[in-house]
Amino acid sequence: MSRSLRPTIWECTYWADPNWPITWGLVSGAAAAAEAPEWKKVSAKRFGIKDSMIPDEAWNVLHRLRSRGYDVYLVGGCVRDLIMKKTPKDFDIITTADLRQVKDTFSGSAVIVGRRFPICHVYENNSIVEVSSFNTYARGSTSNQIYTSKSPHCSKNDYIRWKNCQGRDFTINGLMFNPYAEKIYDYFGGIEDIKKAKVRTVIPAGTSFQEDCARILRAIRIAARLGFNFPKETAYYVRTLACSVARLDKGRILMEINYMLAYGSAEASLRLLWRFGLLEHLLPFQAAYFSSTRFKRKDKGTNMLLVLFSKLDNFLAPNRPCHNTLHEALVRQPRDPLVVATFALALYLGGDMSLALDIGKSINRQHNTGFSELLEPQVWDDKHLVGEVQSLAVSMRRALTEMTDEYFVANAMAKIPQAPSSDLVFIPLQAYLKVLKLIECVQHGKKEHGYEPKRDGNIDYHDLSYGTPAEVRNVFTLVVFDTLYPSNTENQQDLASNQDSSNKTNPSNLD
Repeated sequence: MSRSLRPTIWECTYWADPNWPITWGLVSGAAAAAEAPEWKKVSAKRFGIKDSMIPDEAWNVLHRLRSRGYDVYLVGGCVRDLIMKKTPKDFDIITTADLRQVKDTFSGSAVIVGRRFPICHVYENNSIVEVSSFNTYARGSTSNQIYTSKSPHCSKNDYIRWKNCQGRDFTINGLMFNPYAEKIYDYFGGIEDIKKAKVRTVIPAGTSFQEDCARILRAIRIAARLGFNFPKETAYYVRTLACSVARLDKGRILMEINYMLAYGSAEASLRLLWRFGLLEHLLPFQAAYFSSTRFKRKDKGTNMLLVLFSKLDNFLAPNRPCHNTLHEALVRQPRDPLVVATFALALYLGGDMSLALDIGKSINRQHNTGFSELLEPQVWDDKHLVGEVQSLAVSMRRALTEMTDEYFVANAMAKIPQAPSSDLVFIPLQAYLKVLKLIECVQHGKKEHGYEPKRDGNIDYHDLSYGTPAEVRNVFTLVVFDTLYPSNTENQQDLASNQDSSNKTNPSNLD
């Protein structure tokens, strides 16, 4: 194309609400001071936090830095999760040492990474512990501006902690925990926002998202994972500045989408992305589906796309981009549920079409009749069933190719009313080729040489995280079968009642 179709931040703002006078959320010093939350130092015992909840790798880093005379704290999401009695995904540390001193403390097992906000990766027992420094400030950050007032008689250490927390994204991530003193420091009302289930920016939302538009995606991810809501100001600027995320580096977008879809909150993430006008910028084909089916922004109902992702959530998806080619292919041409099931089985079996036919035709369970993407079942002979399965594979391949082509992405955006122009493609070539290879075995109807499908009912989450073909095929088939044949089919009109999949169909048990 002759020019980039990615919108500027001003185009984005105008498209969201052309009549709104944009102020970027700046507030006066007096107003900020009036709204400043009370500084709190809370005992960790109040929340039942114990030393055993912190892994050895994090303790090792804490001990080494403290033994050299540096102050150390746990910071961010791990403190939030400990308060909520959840298992943190990562344990991040902040210290009074500068990054060079951190690296010297762990000579040979630490490396400084990052440009805008450098941190130190410390390698401990095959794990990475992120260590940041109080002496590091993000390049281009406006956090040196005072948006809330500090306590008039604060100590030097309090001021240092407060200043650092002011530069963080959300109040619930702006918590520091000294595990030695067993104290949690809360300067921006993070604990209260946890109680209220709110994702609120530390500084005014417009300023925060203008400073780093990736925070918009993090806001969606955190709200989806925790089941939290946005205050009015945060919600307004998430929606208003939604299309600014298209200006992010493709790798960053891919990382954030992976985080949303890979940790059990994919369905909630999709709902929020659609509600706040982000889905059309990141996954325009899926957004076009919502638009064409008149699925409202705040719709609490469901559809086949959301059910597929809800079933995916039950298994913890691999940390890979979700192309969702199966659903896109079904939207274009609805199929018999037996065709879809046989396709999934053939994929699971590495292209063994004969065995897939035998297993598929033996299924006698009622399929979910609430999806327009599925036709009424027919009686198929083997020849025509194979033809339909291979046709579905071709359709999926075409959908996958279009999702990675700027021309087709731009066309998908054009189908969404009032959406700005965009041709953003962030799916990397390597991921595209991996998925393509999985589909080809079904398209050609030949079993891959030397391939053996899994024969037990367990999921190897290590293999899943690395996208091992056998494990990806295993989980894909489980998701498809749980969607086609839900455990509760008594009330097909209420699709939400079919979200419970405690009795999961295991393809390894079908033969």
